[in-house]
Amino acid sequence: MHRSLLKPLVITAFSFLIPVTANALVAKLESEPVHKQTLLEITQSLKHGHYNNLNLNDQLSSKVFEQYLKDLDPSRSYFYKSDIDEFETYRNVFDDRIKAGNLEEAYIIFNRFQQRLEDRLSFTLDELNNNKAFDYAVDEHLDTDRENAPWIESEQEMNELWDKRLKSALLNLKLAGKDNKEAVDVLIKRYTNQLNRAKQVNSEDVFQTFTNAFTKQYDPHTQYFSPRKSENFKINMSLSLEGIGAVLKSENEFTQIVRLVPAGPAEKTGQLKATDIILGVGQGEEGEIEDVVGWRLDDVVQLIRGPKGTTVRLEVKSSERDDIPSKIVKITRNKVKLEEQSAQKRIIEVEHLGRPFKLGVIEIPAFYIDFAALQRGDENYKSTSRDVEKLIGELAEEQIDGLIVDLRNNGGGSLREANDTVGLFIKHGPTVQVKDSTGRVEVLRDRDSKVAYSGPLAVLVNRLSASASEIFAGAVQDYNRGIVIGGQTFGKGTVQTLLPLNHGQLKLTHAKFYRISGESTQNKGVHPDIYFPTLYDPEIIGESALDQALSWDKVRSAPHGTYPSIKRFLKQIDTRYQSRTMTNPDFIFMKEQVEHLNEARKESSQIPLMESALKAERDKAEQWQIDAENRRREKKQLPKIDKISDLEEELEKDALGRPINPESEAMLVESGRILLDAVFMQLQYSANETLPEIEQNK
Repeated sequence: MHRSLLKPLVITAFSFLIPVTANALVAKLESEPVHKQTLLEITQSLKHGHYNNLNLNDQLSSKVFEQYLKDLDPSRSYFYKSDIDEFETYRNVFDDRIKAGNLEEAYIIFNRFQQRLEDRLSFTLDELNNNKAFDYAVDEHLDTDRENAPWIESEQEMNELWDKRLKSALLNLKLAGKDNKEAVDVLIKRYTNQLNRAKQVNSEDVFQTFTNAFTKQYDPHTQYFSPRKSENFKINMSLSLEGIGAVLKSENEFTQIVRLVPAGPAEKTGQLKATDIILGVGQGEEGEIEDVVGWRLDDVVQLIRGPKGTTVRLEVKSSERDDIPSKIVKITRNKVKLEEQSAQKRIIEVEHLGRPFKLGVIEIPAFYIDFAALQRGDENYKSTSRDVEKLIGELAEEQIDGLIVDLRNNGGGSLREANDTVGLFIKHGPTVQVKDSTGRVEVLRDRDSKVAYSGPLAVLVNRLSASASEIFAGAVQDYNRGIVIGGQTFGKGTVQTLLPLNHGQLKLTHAKFYRISGESTQNKGVHPDIYFPTLYDPEIIGESALDQALSWDKVRSAPHGTYPSIKRFLKQIDTRYQSRTMTNPDFIFMKEQVEHLNEARKESSQIPLMESALKAERDKAEQWQIDAENRRREKKQLPKIDKISDLEEELEKDALGRPINPESEAMLVESGRILLDAVFMQLQYSANETLPEIEQNK
């Protein structure tokens, strides 16, 4: 039978294999007329404007089918195998349905999911209200990684899974200090809220969910926003400037931190990081922590936002370590001041080769430009390149011996500013190439022969350095203008534009960045010349960790001059760096942390449901952290600590009020030594003679 003739009339033949409770019966959601036109408009925009030219065929249909099921039920904890078997007839029909603007099958699947969701929540609430008793002395486990688990076949098997999930939630609350009644009350409120929110889902939500399962096949940054979500998108963007200074996203039933805004209230706590999960939100110094597991992202955002100067408390947990308990982080809401987000300078004194050196550091948190002031004709408009040029001039007056440009955690920004900032360090020439969906390649250039700084240069990057910061680091590397140090960068080498639709808007990837060497920054990012230890797992953070990320490729190189290369010295420079850090307490600590975390990642995804085992696991994890910190402190001749929280009171603050992280400072100082090694080796090579002081400081 031709697939276009397959009809969804057969679905009821399977739907009663698994009973549906009366509580789980939900109102049937249907597509609205506006959705057909919007889907057709999106399809045409993708066909003619997206960088990735995909054929809308059976193969793509199958991928949309798989993505839709994954988006709805990522842990395979709601749908039964009988549901999936029934839906299998839709696998190869979505391409034809999308071309026709027909969403019938998409709504059938979603309506079934709503039934299963409400059924599970009702079941769990019944268990709680009936005081379901659990034995925490039984040696059993909960598998937290069910992405590829077999679909559940029976109601008994489903109930057993959900009882384990409930037992795990109760045990976590118990270990957090709550008695059984308090824990039960928290979970009754949690699941009641989730049930109420499930009943508020509307046709627009279904349309957006399915449409984004479709757009994700083009690349992870292409996304449809419904009219309501468009407003929330603006809210989220303003949240990055007001409130706590964090960009958030939904991840399964949790709210996850994507990134922290430099100099924002959240970053200034020194206790939050990208990928952390927000479990609860409390108002004021003592307000009750409201559980937000299962909440809609915009509802969580509204709870976190509030008047400037007020306090919000977040209950957060690591997404990578189940053996580490949650913690409460107190944040004072504030608006991030523009000057705090601007490039900042400082000078560090570095002892190297038997004498002191003075190195300038310019931290660039983002590549920014005040377009409004520029368009007004304001001659004093702020921009990265203008600010950096000014800071370079001020540092030059201090007679620095070298310069470190710190791009760690720089998520990107203005392409124009990345281009102009590169221009401060080279005489002239290409800086980046941009290839659009038609294959046309545009070369952006620095046409100003003025050079703001011609001295020794190092660029410090990490896994959260993305987009425009990768353009800068890549250009410095391609010109041999400086040495790049740190970790492999994020790998976001694509360009998005926001297209208004008659109903909502579409964020569309329409171009790709390439270095002047011809290599894309996409997926692979920029690899540093010298690597530092990193806690960021590339399997979790970075473009390569995203589904359907566009691949790395090359175009022709853009003709450009180069500065004297240090590549011939890299092995020697790396050897010296490794030798120095073998006895550096902070680098030893970092390496121990990396090794410990890598070992923890290899461990099973099975969480103990036996109280003594889970407590022992957590105590062991906490004790390891304390012991590792005390080993470092002993080498630095500092007093030992009894608990990790003791450290928070010790950390000094920088000029912007951010805790000074000792590992971060150690990386900065070592970057200075690496830069000085490069300078002296270049001098040695140029003079064709041996520098004894280098040989004596291996």
